[in-house]
Amino acid sequence: MLFKTALNEVERRKVEAARRKAFLLYEGKVTPHRSCGIALAETFNLPTRPYQSLRRGGITGEGECGAIKAGELILGEYLGDPDPTGSTTPLLKEAARLYREEWIRRVDRGPAARSSPRAGQPVQPDIICNHLTAPFGEFTSPERQSFCTNIAAQVAEIVAEILLKAGAEFEILEIPGVPRPKK
Repeated sequence: MLFKTALNEVERRKVEAARRKAFLLYEGKVTPHRSCGIALAETFNLPTRPYQSLRRGGITGEGECGAIKAGELILGEYLGDPDPTGSTTPLLKEAARLYREEWIRRVDRGPAARSSPRAGQPVQPDIICNHLTAPFGEFTSPERQSFCTNIAAQVAEIVAEILLKAGAEFEILEIPGVPRPKK
C-alpha cells in the first residue's frame, strides 16, 4: 500500500489550511485576487509563473479547468521523479489515479455537469472552462467568481489530502497580513 488511509488531527488541520488559503487567494476579498492555477501554486509554495497559463482554461476558456489541471501539476511537483529521463514514480501514478477519482466525486462542477449524458454514452466529466462557466453568463459575474473560488478550494483540499497520504512534506504558509481563523 503506497498511501495511508486516514489523516491525524494535525494533518486534517493542514488540509483545512490549504482549502482556506486557496479560497482566500482566489476570492480576492482579503488579499488581491489570483487566478485559479496561481492560487493553487501559491497555496503549495510553488513558483506561480507557469501556472498563469492555466488561467481561464488555458487563457482562451477552451481548455480544461485551470484549478483541476493545477492539482495534477502540483502532485507531479511533489511526487514526480526529479530526473527528466526518469519513469513515472509509483507514488505519482497512484496519486494521479486517486486525484481523478476524488475530483470527479467531490468537485462541484455546477449546472453544466449535472445535465444527463446521452443514452448509451459513457459519462466523461466535461471540465472545459467555458462549459463550466457558461451557465453563469458573464465571466466576471459574482456568481461565476464564487463558483470558481469553491472549485479552487475543493482542489486544494483534495491535493493536500493526497500529498499527506503519500507522505509528502509541505507547508501551508499564512498569507501575509491575513489574520488566522479563530479556533
